[in-house]
Amino acid sequence: MSSYPDDRQYTADHEWIAVDGDTARVGITVYAAEALGDVVYLDLPELGTAVVAGETCGEIESTKSVSDLVAPADGEVLSLNDAAIDSPETVNSDPYEEGWLYTLRVAELPDDLMDADAYAEFVDGADA
Repeated sequence: MSSYPDDRQYTADHEWIAVDGDTARVGITVYAAEALGDVVYLDLPELGTAVVAGETCGEIESTKSVSDLVAPADGEVLSLNDAAIDSPETVNSDPYEEGWLYTLRVAELPDDLMDADAYAEFVDGADA
């Protein structure tokens, strides 16, 4: 089993959010990256876009499929990871650091976010 960093929270859609004050970085988990296969394209939300927790805000395309990106929290998109857009394989090789996707000014965090241990249990249940 992969380990999940405990300095962030996780969604049932296999995304992570690392909150620092009223801003947060967002990305996908290693579980999602492995399930997707080789990521080849990112369609991220535009700067200034208001996103709503649980709603689609972009897409991630791999050699296997195209999957929706789902906002992990309510907020406004502040920045995009241009390095990941230019080299989407970074999402596979380093999903928790260099492969982050975008930052948000967080308006509200949903109640259903999981800590690392709860997410690990969730993933173990999904694999069962």
